[in-house]
Amino acid sequence: MRIVLDAMGGDYAPAVVVDGGVQAAREYGVEIVLIGRREAVEPELARFDTAGLPLHLVHASEVIEMDEHPAQAVKTKRDSSMVVGMQMVRRGEADAFVTMGNSGGALAAALFHLGRLRGIKRPALSTVYPTGKGPAFIIDIGANTDCKPEYLLQFAVMGSVYAERVLGIANPRVGILSNGEEEGKGNFLVRDATPLLKSSGLNFVGNVEGKDVPAGLADVVVTDGFTGNVLIKTSEGVAAMLLEILQREIKARPLAVLGALLAKQAFRAVKRVLDYSEYGGGALLGVDGVVIVGHGRSNAKAVKNAVRVARAAVEGKVLEAIRTGIEAMPGFSQEGED
Repeated sequence: MRIVLDAMGGDYAPAVVVDGGVQAAREYGVEIVLIGRREAVEPELARFDTAGLPLHLVHASEVIEMDEHPAQAVKTKRDSSMVVGMQMVRRGEADAFVTMGNSGGALAAALFHLGRLRGIKRPALSTVYPTGKGPAFIIDIGANTDCKPEYLLQFAVMGSVYAERVLGIANPRVGILSNGEEEGKGNFLVRDATPLLKSSGLNFVGNVEGKDVPAGLADVVVTDGFTGNVLIKTSEGVAAMLLEILQREIKARPLAVLGALLAKQAFRAVKRVLDYSEYGGGALLGVDGVVIVGHGRSNAKAVKNAVRVARAAVEGKVLEAIRTGIEAMPGFSQEGED
C-alpha cells in the first residue's frame, strides 16, 4: 500500500509531518510518499535513520497556506503539495492522501482532482468521537454548513459504512443530532430528514441530543457541517478545560497529589481517550479516493495515526462499500446532482 503524506500541511510542518511519516513507515508496513518542497523536507528527513524504510520524497514547489481561500488556491497553485498528492491518487499511483493542512483546501482539491463518487450529492468531513461506550463517528463536521435532507441520508449511509468497515462496529446505530430526543423535535432539516432515515434500512435510532453523543447512544451521529463543527470544537474545549482544572486542583492539595500518583495509570488512560492525536484524522467521505484530514495543530503522533486511519480505510474497501450503499438507495442518480 502506498500512502501520500502532505509534508507541508499543518501548523508545524514539515518537521512533525516528516517525523510522523517516518514512524508510520516503520510501524505500519506501508509505503509513505512525502510531498513538499525538497529544500524544506530533506533537512528534516536527515534527522532520522531512514535506511531501508519504504519512504520517498516527491517535490512540489507550492503550498496552500492555512489562511488562503481554498478553491482559489487550488486553482492557482497547481504544483502545491495538495494538488500533486490528489493527482497521484487519481492516477492510481497511491492508495490514499493524508494532510494536516487547510481542510477547505483539501476538500477543494479532492473535488477538483478526484471528483465525487457516483451518486453523491455532497462530500462530508467526519471524525471519530470518544464516548463512554467506545468510539462514535460524527458526520458532517464542517464541509457543508447548509444541507438538505437527502444530504443527511447520504451522510448516514457513508458514516454507517465507515463505522462498520474501519471502526469494526457491527450494524452501527445511526442517530440524527437534534435539540430533543422525541421524534418531531428539531429544525426543518432534522424533521424532514427523519422519515428518510427511518426508511433507509439503516439501524436508525432516532434523535440524539448533545448530551447523548458522549454517552454513546449512537455509533454514527449525522448532522449538518455547521452544527457538527460546533459540537466537535465545543467538546475539544471542554475536554481540555476539564484536564487543566483537574491538574490545577490536584497540585493545590498535597494529599491529592499522593492520590494522583496512585491513580497515575488511570489518569493516563483517560487522557489517552480524550487525546485527539490518538485518532489521527477524519475521513473526507464522498470523493472518489481515500482522503484523511487531520488537525492543523497535529503532532507527530497524530500524523502517524492519520496514516493508520488511511490504511484502515483502504483495507476496509470503504470506497467500494459506499458505492454499493449509495447505488442501493431509492432514487439513485448517477450524477449526484440536485
